[in-house]
Amino acid sequence: MQIACLPIPISSITPRNSIPSSSISSNPRRRVFNLSFSFQNPKHSFFASSSFRKPHRTQTGFKAPPVLAAMRRDEADAFYMRRCVELAKRASGCTSPNPMVGCVIVKDGKIVGQGFHPKAGQPHAEVFALRDAGDLAENATAYVSLEPCNHYGRTPPCTEALIKAKVKRVVVGMVDPNPIVSSSGITRLTDAGIDVTVGVEEDLCKKMNEGFIHRMLTGKPFLALRYSMSVNGCFLDKIGEGASDAGGYYSKLLQEYDGIILSSSLSDKLSSISSQEEANVSIQPIQIIVASSNAQQSPILASSNMVEESGPKVVVFTKKDMVAESGTSSSGVETVVLENINLDSILDYCYRRGLCSVLLDLRGDIKDLEVLLKDGFEQKLLQKIVVEVLPEWCVKDDERQVALSMNWLESKAVEYLQFKQLGGSVLLECYL
Repeated sequence: MQIACLPIPISSITPRNSIPSSSISSNPRRRVFNLSFSFQNPKHSFFASSSFRKPHRTQTGFKAPPVLAAMRRDEADAFYMRRCVELAKRASGCTSPNPMVGCVIVKDGKIVGQGFHPKAGQPHAEVFALRDAGDLAENATAYVSLEPCNHYGRTPPCTEALIKAKVKRVVVGMVDPNPIVSSSGITRLTDAGIDVTVGVEEDLCKKMNEGFIHRMLTGKPFLALRYSMSVNGCFLDKIGEGASDAGGYYSKLLQEYDGIILSSSLSDKLSSISSQEEANVSIQPIQIIVASSNAQQSPILASSNMVEESGPKVVVFTKKDMVAESGTSSSGVETVVLENINLDSILDYCYRRGLCSVLLDLRGDIKDLEVLLKDGFEQKLLQKIVVEVLPEWCVKDDERQVALSMNWLESKAVEYLQFKQLGGSVLLECYL
């Protein structure tokens, strides 16, 4: 049983600089809200543009003030929105194809209710937070990281729950890019006389759900590339010490992404490629294998004991000259037969399966992945790159080195390059 309302201490969150936020008038005659999403040149899923003034980016490093009541309203809005994001991330890897959402109910400077969306099909964050707040929700402020839904799906509209609870104000981190929802939830709340503020910690909220946003706006899953390299620039067929353990960056990536594309040479190691994060032990990414026609044999298709019954789902993409037809074996391995295997076809399959994000992992014998990698760059299907720089100097013909020719690749500029120290390694992240 999953608990969606968690008592997280306020001191665990560090407020940042004040953030000017934009309120939407509750007067139905004065329509100042007009938000649109661009489908062209998406760039790592930060797609929104709006007519109201957005909050600027903030800096980190400020200590929590002793009295929250003394904070200005925009400071408090940013503070509680970051708390919503922390709550939402409790369900990392569990909500797809839904987004992660957190909600906090605040009254008289105190948190009286909180919750997050634990899993697709279960109640949304607002419902859990309102249940937690009870009667205290009346005349309170509801903070939610994503625009409340305004339609009947597997759950009733969250807008109606907020209206029924008689909240006075709603602060929204970002507008929902889902065309079923987009801005209609905000309109419903303002028409009901509720004061609505939009765009608080917007970048943070978008970053958390970049896969969901990209899928909604492009019709394809968000694709990231991961590889390891030496300090002198050689691709390495290994990951750093502790990276696969609970809390390690690789374990967290497997929790974050819905699917992972792997070399067929790793077929005997699939059961070990899984997230060790406690909150995600029962939900693992779909493992996607490309069976190349030049392989001497197909151990994936031949092995019936490759995947444990409780292990992750495995999908094998192969050509018609290797297998007669698509299907699912008794061991749970699904075979997808294509005329031509390419990245676009694989991503279309992932979209139909409801996957929001896919990780292309360069490990093992990656000759069968070179075509996919080329597709990713040339067709602009790749959005993000994660690189682990290991504290090693690679020499020629090192058996751990990955043989990969990228003579076809033109110079590419990256954006938002960030790095972090991971023991003896350095992790780089950037967007294309």
